[in-house]
Amino acid sequence: FIFTAYGKLDSFRPLYFVVILLVYLITIFVNVFLMIVIYKETSLHKPMYIFVLHLALNGVYGSSAFYPKVMANLLSDVQESSHFGCLVQAFCISSYAACAYAVLAVMAYDRYISICNPLRYYSILTPSKVNTLLSVAYLLPILLLSIHILLIARLPLCGFSIHKLLCDNWTVARLSCVDTKVINIFGLFLTTALVIFPFLLVVYSYIRILSVSLNASKEAQGKALSTCTPHLITFINFSIASLFSIMYNRFGNSLPISLHIMMLILFVVIPPLLNPIIYGIRTREIRQCIIKILRQRQSNVKT
Repeated sequence: FIFTAYGKLDSFRPLYFVVILLVYLITIFVNVFLMIVIYKETSLHKPMYIFVLHLALNGVYGSSAFYPKVMANLLSDVQESSHFGCLVQAFCISSYAACAYAVLAVMAYDRYISICNPLRYYSILTPSKVNTLLSVAYLLPILLLSIHILLIARLPLCGFSIHKLLCDNWTVARLSCVDTKVINIFGLFLTTALVIFPFLLVVYSYIRILSVSLNASKEAQGKALSTCTPHLITFINFSIASLFSIMYNRFGNSLPISLHIMMLILFVVIPPLLNPIIYGIRTREIRQCIIKILRQRQSNVKT
């Protein structure tokens, strides 16, 4: 496959490479740092923070599926990919998005139990229950997307030009010589199972949280708001990015490359970069642990 979109970036490729490299390094740093904080601090070994850790881990996975290939293409005279490499990237990007959305749905369930059933929180979200929820959040999207990629891999191709910066499922399917009705139907099923269903679960959870909070004290309402705010910001941001990405992949084949780049920024760049920052700033327990670690580090340096 040949990526034609890079031809319009010729004069600014070195600048783009430096900017993308810096953003990638910052993204990896903030996510890994957050994971280390949660791993090292025993006070954060709770279901809520375990889910945050996995959201950060998924951010590293998604960023690593996107940035290195784009940077390699910026440095190359010919921007191309093998059929297998293109399908691997398409699978990685789509599984990153689906798993992130599934983890966000699980986190909404966690917030619902925490606020609506606080006395039963640890009896409901046992370690085995947490592991089961995370297993489903990873394995179900990976299984369904593997089937989708295998169906696309069997298609005979009549074109090899991709007018984007990276590979995705829908673009490769459009290059087929045969009718892709079955794959399109399965793609709609995937959208329902991996996007719409988790979205409805999150909305239902917050409707229940809202109904309980309205009857609670001002102090309880403030605690619920501070607990849910980081997740809500992350969920809304990722939902908007996912919606625009799905609409673009489905209907935006003839739209300008600048819009495609904006979609990538919304979908792949911003969530992994901002999620750990949002949780680090807005979550009091994580913020306190970060300050504690930084002070210990500063004290060790002085010593």
